[in-house]
Amino acid sequence: MLNQPVTAIKGIGEEKANELESLRIYTIKDLLEYFPYRYEDYRLKDLADTKHDERVTIVGKVHSEPSLRYFGKKKSRLTVRVLTGRYLITATFFNRPYAKKQLTLGSEITLTGKWDQHRMTITVSDYKSGPYERKQQYEPVYSVAGNITVKGLKRMILLAMQQYGQYIEEILPERFILKYKLISRKEAVKRLHFPVDFEDAKQARRRMIYEELLLFQLKMQALRKGNRENKQGVKQQFELAEIKSFIKDLPFPLTKAQQRVVNEILTDMTSPYRMNRLLQGDVGSGKTVVAAICLYAAIKSGFQGALMVPTEILAEQHYESLQQLLNPFDINLSLLTSSIKGKKRRELLALLEKGEIDLLIGTHALIQDEVNFRKLGLVITDEQHRFGVEQRRVLREKGEQPDVLFMTATPIPRTMAISLFGDMDVSTIDELPAGRKPIETYWAKHDMLERVLHFIDKELQKGRQAYVICPLIEESEKLDLQNAIDVHATLQQFFTSYRVGLMHGRLHSAEKDEVMSAFSRNDIQILVSTTVVEVGVNVPNATMMVIYDAERFGLSQLHQLRGRVGRGSEQSYCILLADPKSETGKERMRIMTETNDGFVLSQKDLELRGPGDFFGYKQSGMPEFKIADLVHDYRALEVARQDAAELIASTAFWQENQYVYLRHYLENEGILEGEKLD
Repeated sequence: MLNQPVTAIKGIGEEKANELESLRIYTIKDLLEYFPYRYEDYRLKDLADTKHDERVTIVGKVHSEPSLRYFGKKKSRLTVRVLTGRYLITATFFNRPYAKKQLTLGSEITLTGKWDQHRMTITVSDYKSGPYERKQQYEPVYSVAGNITVKGLKRMILLAMQQYGQYIEEILPERFILKYKLISRKEAVKRLHFPVDFEDAKQARRRMIYEELLLFQLKMQALRKGNRENKQGVKQQFELAEIKSFIKDLPFPLTKAQQRVVNEILTDMTSPYRMNRLLQGDVGSGKTVVAAICLYAAIKSGFQGALMVPTEILAEQHYESLQQLLNPFDINLSLLTSSIKGKKRRELLALLEKGEIDLLIGTHALIQDEVNFRKLGLVITDEQHRFGVEQRRVLREKGEQPDVLFMTATPIPRTMAISLFGDMDVSTIDELPAGRKPIETYWAKHDMLERVLHFIDKELQKGRQAYVICPLIEESEKLDLQNAIDVHATLQQFFTSYRVGLMHGRLHSAEKDEVMSAFSRNDIQILVSTTVVEVGVNVPNATMMVIYDAERFGLSQLHQLRGRVGRGSEQSYCILLADPKSETGKERMRIMTETNDGFVLSQKDLELRGPGDFFGYKQSGMPEFKIADLVHDYRALEVARQDAAELIASTAFWQENQYVYLRHYLENEGILEGEKLD
């Protein structure tokens, strides 16, 4: 019944139906499930209990003659003194000159607006002459477009509820409703649109948030189960004693977090199912060592390993560090990048196909057609978000369902990891190796630049190096930001005794690699760069990081940039040059100076920027929810994930009638064929 077009509702014709399409409302179900995004609270409040910048509804008496001023063609400001309780406040009406006639001295008025505690003013958004009268104190607010008004939309939803509300079916199993004391689905939909009070809306939201997250997690858990059980992987067999001996011979002990994730990965590798795991860890947390142990285990099981990284210089650095760790154990490593050509390349590929190369490290050159492994067992992709899905798939298909490990140094908040990578297992290294000195971070205004430059000079005199990061390549008329080319010219004039390099995204790969190599060799002492320097490169001698216009970056990106220093034994510093105008910008700077923990920062970043913009662009693969919010509803997400995992793993889910709707949901999503996953 609910899948009928909205024109089935008496009172909604073709014209209104066409207008509703702009909101992606086509059926009665769409209309009933078009939920408000917030509620306006029209309950009367005492100003003594109202916080600064809070929205408030008050009743008062006009205490002075209103003053009206015009500015511009159609803009005006009307102010009037109002006595409410024991407070004499100023009420400001923007662009409502007609209100002056209603504000007669001594008359009663009801005002709703934003309260400024410091100035004792209310900026009025809604008002009514006379005493307080309101049937609905808690009113829903909807997102609307085109000719549709909030009032018109509410009327149509009321018609849908009156005519078809009885057809809203329960979809949650009874045991969850009882366990979490949830109201029925029909009652929740009704209360979301027509709440009597705050508690009404709260209980309705709680019910629908859990339902939405459970359905989403069911989809993710079913995909995960399908990926594991329908795709037979390679069952790797190695002697645990050999792995323990390898770990014992490492030049440093593993942290507890490294030990935990190594166990998780090795357990996956010994199972008959294909591993599909994300390894996330902060900058410098020791992901490369974990990768080395797992590659060693795969090679000892008789398989080959592959490590794919985004840039040539990063591939070379991984090659050198893995050589030091693996060469003593008679393991044959090779490096494959686009720079390796001709006879050398042909010989390398022939050895790989024969199985005489145990581990191949390289860039996207690894996924080219002529690259053939004899027996590929483990594929590791570093900085996995830098590669497309297709590139990762091609590398995976170089073997017979090899185990796959994705690595990232971008700490992802748990809610994001569950949502974006819910069909994967996630391992987290959440502690740094002992003895690493935290990077000292300072926030400086642009007028302190000279002091910052002298600070850099002190570090250079000690033989150290510095990064200077800018948001833009060239001058922009639209944005008054320090650009890399101008900063490079300025620093060349200031640091005449040192070589200042310049790197940005418009340079060709070979030019970028040359600049980065020169910096690594200390042929360049100061590297001015845009954010292309963000990923991976290891220059232990660099101890200074200066970021111009730091308020333009998100917390996670600032943390990634800061992680380019602090890689040696010397104390390192990060200076954020910023004059933020907004409170959010100032808050970012404060947070950066207070913590070096990437996971704390990523959670704060998620709270400040919102899920859709966490990775710096809106289309980041984040699921779109009608009512759930990944930042605020993270506890519900955790609960829904556990419940979904239990359901998918249980025999009852696939057989009992109480779960029939949930099974149909998975079928409609294209995840199930019939009623069996396997």
